Amino acid sequence: QQAEIAAIIANSEKPTFENTIAAYDRSGMLLSKVIGVLFNLSESDSNDSLNALVEKALPLLSEHSDNIFMNTDFYKRVAIIYNQKDSLALTREQMMLLEKMNRSFVRNGIALDAEKQTRLREINKQLSALEQKFGNNLLAENNAFQLILEETDLEGLPEAVRTAAAEAATAAGHEGKWLFGLQSPSRIPFLQYSCRRDLRKKMYKAYVNRGNNGNENDNNQIVLDIIKLRIEKANILGFEMPSNFILDETMAKNSTTVNEFLEKIFVAAIAKAKEERTELQKLIDRENG
Repeated sequence: QQAEIAAIIANSEKPTFENTIAAYDRSGMLLSKVIGVLFNLSESDSNDSLNALVEKALPLLSEHSDNIFMNTDFYKRVAIIYNQKDSLALTREQMMLLEKMNRSFVRNGIALDAEKQTRLREINKQLSALEQKFGNNLLAENNAFQLILEETDLEGLPEAVRTAAAEAATAAGHEGKWLFGLQSPSRIPFLQYSCRRDLRKKMYKAYVNRGNNGNENDNNQIVLDIIKLRIEKANILGFEMPSNFILDETMAKNSTTVNEFLEKIFVAAIAKAKEERTELQKLIDRENG
């Protein structure tokens, strides 16, 4: 893709939608294909080796993206087309692609000075690595939890759920037991059907506390580091806070609008939640706890 971008910039012809915007849209096909395979595998059939590979690749991909969208020579061509957009008779789709591409340059700091661009590059690299580390820790917590049960603990669970748990236990070396984990196909049926409130509580707390257990997979410091970097990035790009930077591309535009909207629905939502709490308590009372 670097070679394809270099060819677009080196084109001696006048910048047009076809030789600049469309040419960029067609670039990086092989890279996109490889990234698609890599991330689909890492998110659906991961292992330590693959996770390590993704952690190594993400900063490289971040740098590659910055090299494109902080390239002033490339942006000069895009800007020429963008400034003429209303006279080019572009289709609706072409106009959207042009505006999206121009926005990518702006939101990636093309107008910043060299010092701020250098810092933004470093922030982008750090964020990509931290966000992947966060996800890896979450996955590790998911995989580490095992609720191993005896037959007397299975009250309320359908036969199919019991069978899957027995197979999982056997595969994990616990023959004659039943194993439940935090993965959705295991966790959700257990929380839905199990009559054992103490065990449901144990599983639920394990799920909501992933990355918050003070162990090697703890995400607390990672979250703080991500927030700090996102704030710095937003400030560099002229936004008061990260939410305003994110929302700038949406209909809401800023966090003030979102908060005003939320405040309007809070009253009705809280009233409904209190109704549901009362109904749940009645159900608990009917079933003796």
